Amino acid sequence: MDPITVGYLSLVAIGIAIYAGLHVAIALAGVSLFGVWAITGKLKLAMNFVALAATDSIADYTFGVVPLFVLMGLAVSESGMGRDTFAVISRGLRRWRGGLGVATVLSNAVFAAITGISIASAAVFSKVAVPEMVRAGTNRSIAVGVVAGSSVLGMLIPPSLLLILFAILTDSSIGDLFIGGVGPGLLLAGAYILYLSGLGVARPQYFEGINPAEEGETTPTWTILPVLGLATLVLSGIYLGFFTPTEAGAVGAAAAVIIGIVLRRIGARAAWRIAVQTGHITAAVCFLIIGASIYSRMLAFSGLPASITEAAIGSGIGPVGFLMLFAGLLVLLGTVLDSSSIMLVTVPLAYPVTQQMGIDIVHFGLITVLAVEVGLLTPPLGLSVFVVHATLKDTGITLGEVFRGAAPFALIMTLTLVALILIPQIATGLLGR
Repeated sequence: MDPITVGYLSLVAIGIAIYAGLHVAIALAGVSLFGVWAITGKLKLAMNFVALAATDSIADYTFGVVPLFVLMGLAVSESGMGRDTFAVISRGLRRWRGGLGVATVLSNAVFAAITGISIASAAVFSKVAVPEMVRAGTNRSIAVGVVAGSSVLGMLIPPSLLLILFAILTDSSIGDLFIGGVGPGLLLAGAYILYLSGLGVARPQYFEGINPAEEGETTPTWTILPVLGLATLVLSGIYLGFFTPTEAGAVGAAAAVIIGIVLRRIGARAAWRIAVQTGHITAAVCFLIIGASIYSRMLAFSGLPASITEAAIGSGIGPVGFLMLFAGLLVLLGTVLDSSSIMLVTVPLAYPVTQQMGIDIVHFGLITVLAVEVGLLTPPLGLSVFVVHATLKDTGITLGEVFRGAAPFALIMTLTLVALILIPQIATGLLGR
């Protein structure tokens, strides 16, 4: 069979398999196996092809960064640093109309700098921030929307698990992507804060009943120092060249565990729970990366990426037009697929096109991550929304309330995405490009 035809048929087959409910990694690997078999006509060769791709994908030194940053994030979450961060920041903003919402955004931004997982942020701040905001008089839908919306900062502000996955898929620099994520992350956090502050002035009834800090507040200010110190240690080590990203993950994970032990918040049971969860998440990510590696090699073997690149360049669409269309596709896919799955399917196809068009890899990576993150807030598969709802299921808050509250933040994300496409320096400025 003609290799290009096999490539296009494989895309159709993968789409059908995923929508039918088959695990993404199995769909990618299985269809790739049959694709190589169809091209070569030799099953044994196809099986060797798949085995070699699977081995190479996780034997890379770079892959070691995944379990290390996952371990660091789980240790930080288990030790209650997110709770401490919110308590300290919110105490200084209670007299600000909408201040608890702003405190949630700022706390999520700080928490994102040491976790890199949006779902972890959504779960932590649903328990910590929502009850406090509701008790202080914040509209329930706005309270849950703030948590769902600001949780996406976990995948944008470095270190980010999605940026690590993108780097592995494209064989690009994790350190450069981390530096590139600072600008868009701060821009999005600033846009959220501006929206909440404006809403506090224009619609004060949404924030009625705000009281000054209670006299019984016991969380000392110094408790925010471990969070800031850990973020500074990891990120400055990468940016200043003291650590590679993998080494920074190891240092950060060790420091997070030590801090938890010193604060007496991580004991034997908690340590075992963190280790097991790290193993589960790493195994899941590993399985996805294996599937994506097999899939991308099959596509290259079929010649499909080159064909799509020629078609895109020949259409005269240009870099901005291509990025707009690609981002729109990712947002659309985000309504039915999770972030990792979207990247695994689309990035191997789009990456060669961006290279031929001269699009900076960091710019492309941040656009990809921000676009797929919009899907965390949009129905029917808004994963962050479902996490917030599941965490608060005993409070009477409905799924509709969470989606309504998250809608303005999804719109802000979309506007930020457009700005990022039009102004590449938002992502590349710190790199001097």
